[in-house]
Amino acid sequence: MSEEATFPQDDKQLLPEAPASEPTVARRGNGLALLAVLLAAAAAGAAGWGLWQVRQLQQHDQQQVGVLNDTRSQAQSLAEREQALAQQLGQLPSAEELEERRRLVAQLQGDQQVLGRRLETVLGASRQDWRLAEAEHLLRLASLRLSALQDINSATVLVQGADDILRDQDDPATFAAREQLAKSLVSLRGLSDVDRTGLYLQLGALRAQAAQLNSLAPAFVGQGDGHFSLTADGDGSSRWAQWWEALSHYIRIDFNADQNVRPLLAGQGLTQVRLALTLALEQAQWAALNGQEAVYRQALGQARDVLESSFNRDNPDSQALSARIGELLERPVAVELPDLGNSLSAVQAYISRRQAARNQAVPPAPAAAAEGAQP
Repeated sequence: MSEEATFPQDDKQLLPEAPASEPTVARRGNGLALLAVLLAAAAAGAAGWGLWQVRQLQQHDQQQVGVLNDTRSQAQSLAEREQALAQQLGQLPSAEELEERRRLVAQLQGDQQVLGRRLETVLGASRQDWRLAEAEHLLRLASLRLSALQDINSATVLVQGADDILRDQDDPATFAAREQLAKSLVSLRGLSDVDRTGLYLQLGALRAQAAQLNSLAPAFVGQGDGHFSLTADGDGSSRWAQWWEALSHYIRIDFNADQNVRPLLAGQGLTQVRLALTLALEQAQWAALNGQEAVYRQALGQARDVLESSFNRDNPDSQALSARIGELLERPVAVELPDLGNSLSAVQAYISRRQAARNQAVPPAPAAAAEGAQP
């Protein structure tokens, strides 16, 4: 009974307290839910951070793998280069072979130096010999020009060229030869130049003029006394004057002639005179080219005689031609030329002495010089 009395009391005590504990339980449930949400968010953040860390580690691992591959390729290329260098080193000669080759190279350089010096000596001597041979040839050519063509200017230039060659030799032994050349140059420069080509052309022009030379027909000229100047009015007087004028070209009567009147040249006679005059001028041309002064003067004198004997003095063409021939008669066609034989002999003697002196000098042998060559 006591227990039944007390139990209801407890129930009664419990019943009124129930409404007061509901807000507390609700708050507890909300806190747990919030805590759960926070825990879930933290877990999600931790999971995301872990995933990011995993991705970073994967990228780092990939970079490490790439670097490792590059290192492997470089190591492989270095190994290949090392192998190639080892092969090249294996192909190199030994120290004894290198020393032998160095000795041979030094000996070859010494031989080349000796041969180079000998070659320079030989070439220098040959070049000088060529120049001296050229000087001798120039003197021969100058002598030929003087003897054949009497060309003073060309001979002077050729002798001067030979003297220049001897001057370039820079050898005191050339004094005698250059002395003879100087004498020849003085003799050549003192001569007067003969223009043979000009004379030949001038005589050719005279030949052309002589081929066209005609005789001058004499014309009748009245003396003014009225006997032959028939100019009166009327038909008879006029016809008589015309007839007399025409006849005066063929017949001339001069009772007071004070000079010889030569017959008119016509036809074959005029052709023969022209031919004789042309041949004389042609002979003068040949003499002018060959320096034959006697033949030249004789031919021009013959041409002038033909003019004076065949043509009247009052013919202006023949007078002009005769005057021109007289002028050409005074022109010299030959001069006394010097002899270049002494100069040529002096140059030849110098060349002979030079060759004899060079033949006496014996150059050193190449083998003996190579033995004394230092590396």
